[in-house]
Amino acid sequence: MPAVTEIPATATLTDAVLDHARTRPDAVLFRRRPVRPARESRPPGPAARATEPPTWTPITAAQFHAAVDALARGLLAAGLQPGARVALLSRTRYEWTLVDYALWHAGLITVPIYETSSPDQIGWILGDAQVAAAIVESPEHARVVNAVRDVVPNLQHIWVIEDGDLDRLTAQRASDDQLASARRELGAGSVATIVYTSGTTGRPKGCVLTHGNLLFAARSAVGSLPALFHEHTSALLFLPLAHVFAREIQVACVEAAVPVGHCPDTYQLQTDLASFRPTLLLAVPYLLEKVYWLAARTAEQRGTSRLFAAAVRNAQQVSAGPVTAAVRVRRALFDRLVYRRIRAALGGAVEWVVSGGAPLAPHLGHFFRGAGIPVLEGWGLTETTAAATVNRPDATKIGTVGLPLAGTEVGLTADGELLVRGGHVFAGYWGDPAATQEVLDADGWLHTGDLGEIDDDGFVTITGRRKEILVTAGGKNVAPAVLENRVAGHPLVAHCVVVGDGRPYVAALITLDPEAVDAWKQKMGKPASLTLAELRDDPDLVAEIQAAVDEANQAVSRAESIRRFRILDTEFRQDTGQLTPTLKVRRDVIAAQFAAEIDELYTRLPQPAPPSSRH
Repeated sequence: MPAVTEIPATATLTDAVLDHARTRPDAVLFRRRPVRPARESRPPGPAARATEPPTWTPITAAQFHAAVDALARGLLAAGLQPGARVALLSRTRYEWTLVDYALWHAGLITVPIYETSSPDQIGWILGDAQVAAAIVESPEHARVVNAVRDVVPNLQHIWVIEDGDLDRLTAQRASDDQLASARRELGAGSVATIVYTSGTTGRPKGCVLTHGNLLFAARSAVGSLPALFHEHTSALLFLPLAHVFAREIQVACVEAAVPVGHCPDTYQLQTDLASFRPTLLLAVPYLLEKVYWLAARTAEQRGTSRLFAAAVRNAQQVSAGPVTAAVRVRRALFDRLVYRRIRAALGGAVEWVVSGGAPLAPHLGHFFRGAGIPVLEGWGLTETTAAATVNRPDATKIGTVGLPLAGTEVGLTADGELLVRGGHVFAGYWGDPAATQEVLDADGWLHTGDLGEIDDDGFVTITGRRKEILVTAGGKNVAPAVLENRVAGHPLVAHCVVVGDGRPYVAALITLDPEAVDAWKQKMGKPASLTLAELRDDPDLVAEIQAAVDEANQAVSRAESIRRFRILDTEFRQDTGQLTPTLKVRRDVIAAQFAAEIDELYTRLPQPAPPSSRH
């Protein structure tokens, strides 16, 4: 596909900030709300959700430019030299964005770190990037950085957002000549950020992204999805800005002058959605699954399960067709009774949801589209500066990850690996030319490691991940994602991890959703006091999960089917290293931590595999 625009060699990410300040100084670029200190952040719960609606203060283009310029001057006055790496460790909040743009404006390089990262992960990134400074959100974050200071000999400063250090920095103003000097060599080819992959296996690698990469990706998104970026659009970000998905959409919003709000406290997300009323949301499938199953459980508690089930069938028919007159009449009825409540849970004004990071179950895609909340599923990597493909408002095939973005080429190797080429493909891995050469070929193609298919219309479908392919003792290649996604679609299941590499058959570890389990216990008349450890061998529960496994097995051959599974008495969590910050499972960590449970799955022969529709 032709590129939307060529990125001039002199272009930088802060050009749009200056341009908006000059041409539309009163345009609102951000809406900012007060932020509770990180130490007071609370997990979701009935009491925590009962929060007062925040006051959103508009930040105009002129105000944002002034703030970016002042902070950039302060960073230079503090002694940072152009090209220096600066770590940024914080929740998703306005100051994250302000710091990011100020670093770019001063010719510095942002090294984002998830605020949920362990001390070991933080130390690795700081040491690998050899940062000169760190800007962190809280005193606790500062203590963690100080504790690993021995691996970062060049670390000169640690500034804490909650301690008012940004205000103190802006009071130190580098001269016009100093700022001009810092920006003199800045252009599209300059490094803007080093984003460390969250990594489902091994140590994360630093992906080097240039100003040109981010600009190309942002302008390609705006050009490919004009219905999402217009004068009435507003976006609320709650996914981590340390992840390239949220960050790239934010850059696109700044380029298009679309107002952005930030939600740092997920327990307050529902309140923020209701008060901000975004028209554009970014989400991972896990959130959409939660919304769906919460609606289903609420209907069950109210005794309206049959009504909800009928509304689900109607939404899926509206989405998938055919849409008869009777379907339209029922759709209007269910809109008043069911769909409006779903839309209200997302703020009441959402026009589009962009989903990425993991596959979205097709039945959920059809449900949300039929309910008036179209979900545009896309696909990309950190190495492609977020999205490489996405479904369009006027060109959607649910179950696929859409068409290549404008200016993006997508191809396949002979064995089905997806290739990507375009202006958003990264410059390489930081300090690791050998790893770079493994994925970037001489013709500029990125070998993504993802397996997929491209249909006659150009729509891309992801079928698995090359590194995750299991080979059983019998030599059968198994793509875990097909099975895992189907099992995880059951309302009781939180995560499913398929195992079987070098083993005689395929098996699975399964974790449950505690809220769903509580509702299930009530429905089945089980004592509320039963723990997961006491419940996981319950015949009724095992039968429920077996039904989900049997359904998943219908998608694969007998040799690929899950023959045994174990329900775990714990959840997978980020703080134990089992999940990445985007909630993907870390297979190597899980394999090590649950080695005994995996071995137990192979201590006796499994029952015969259920009938399969495939051979």
